[in-house]
Amino acid sequence: MLKFYTERQLQTRIQAATDAAVAAAVTPLLARIADLEQQIARLKKNSSNSSKPPSSDIVKSPKITVSRKKGKRRQGAQPGHPRHERTPFTEEEIDRQITYEREDLDPKEWEALDKWEVVQQIELKESPVEIIEHRARLYRHRRTQQVVGAALPEEVKAAGLVGPRLSAYVAFLKGACHMSYTTIQTLLADVFGVTLSTGQLAKITTGKVSAALAASYTELRAALPAQDRLGIDETGHKDEGRKMWSWCFRAYDFTLFHIAASRSSDVLMEMLGAAFDGVIHCDYFSAYRKFMKDSSAVMQFCLAHLIRDVKFLAESTDKVTHNWAEKTLNDFRKLFRLIHRREQFRPAHFDRKLAALRDRLIQRFQHSPDRPGVCDLRERFRLHPKEFFTFVTTPGVEPTNNMTEQAIRYLIIDRRITQGTRGTKGQRWCERIWTTISTCEAQGRSVFEFLCATLNAHFAGQPIPSLMPSGP
Repeated sequence: MLKFYTERQLQTRIQAATDAAVAAAVTPLLARIADLEQQIARLKKNSSNSSKPPSSDIVKSPKITVSRKKGKRRQGAQPGHPRHERTPFTEEEIDRQITYEREDLDPKEWEALDKWEVVQQIELKESPVEIIEHRARLYRHRRTQQVVGAALPEEVKAAGLVGPRLSAYVAFLKGACHMSYTTIQTLLADVFGVTLSTGQLAKITTGKVSAALAASYTELRAALPAQDRLGIDETGHKDEGRKMWSWCFRAYDFTLFHIAASRSSDVLMEMLGAAFDGVIHCDYFSAYRKFMKDSSAVMQFCLAHLIRDVKFLAESTDKVTHNWAEKTLNDFRKLFRLIHRREQFRPAHFDRKLAALRDRLIQRFQHSPDRPGVCDLRERFRLHPKEFFTFVTTPGVEPTNNMTEQAIRYLIIDRRITQGTRGTKGQRWCERIWTTISTCEAQGRSVFEFLCATLNAHFAGQPIPSLMPSGP
């Protein structure tokens, strides 16, 4: 039976069919758009709005060119600013003094003043190295023909071809200056007139110097479990193509690096032990959370990492997510503004204001909107709200892990230049030289002089200088 429709009914049915067809066509497109937006958001992540390391910005972030308007201000010193000049060398620091006189002036007419026009000049010696030949005379018994010799000093025999100061210099160039063996070889040949093979240079660093630094490194490693506060971070390390991990342990006055095959909490258990009850500054990586459960450690999860995650959410096109992130960032600004103005408040008043801001931030995270990305942060504060604010109740604890990130930055630069290690000897060398450089810098000590003292003691069989602050 034929069914007849009025014009209005027909239009309604046509519109319904059209809407269904449009919906069927648009739905996958909307899903595709949402997927692309998530991909774009992931690509926009960098060290300023996420927990990604700054090294990833080098290859993934677009280069931003800032155009500056040329003003009237000229380059260099500005009128009215104090003049900065180098402090002259003292008489004790001057090795040689050359005096220039005027012979063409009649002394009857010209009086020689006890004043001088002085130019102090630093110059490189024509031959900065000294070639020393150690000779031990041999003696033969006239009757038995037995041959004996005078005794060479043990430190001379232990050092071999390259003496302690030059060995320390090679180690300094390789470790602190990130030089390749070929570059060091060229420098020694062109400037010092000394020819050493790259193999010999490798034996100096990964052999002699690494062995000399073993004792001071072991002493620091043994001191780690006794620290009341430690900043810890880790980054990737390549060894002959294998993926490994470089761990950084930052105490108040020393730093220790450790290369391991694992990024798990097993490394923390090996280095610190289950009895460790100090405060650990770290990010929210799972290894630290597991170690917290298996030990007596107290965590201070880095607020800088958390703030970067919130900054990323503030760039969201979703208004609810954006508004929540902006309000949260504003609360963090108030928190750090209060911390920086700590001296302006009485201790009790400061503690109350700090605790109030802490509670406000915890509430904001725990009652955050049900949006992608925000839910992850809400879950963190459901599980570990106190661990983000340990610094509020524990004196001396910082809210961020910036000191450790500053210490590990040197390692990342070295990794980028050297491209990793090749074998266990290279790993031990890197651990020990990185530890020595970072610790000496933290204590205001000369890295080169420490290397010299260590090598002299090592070759002479004497106690090795300590990297501990209370050490000799």
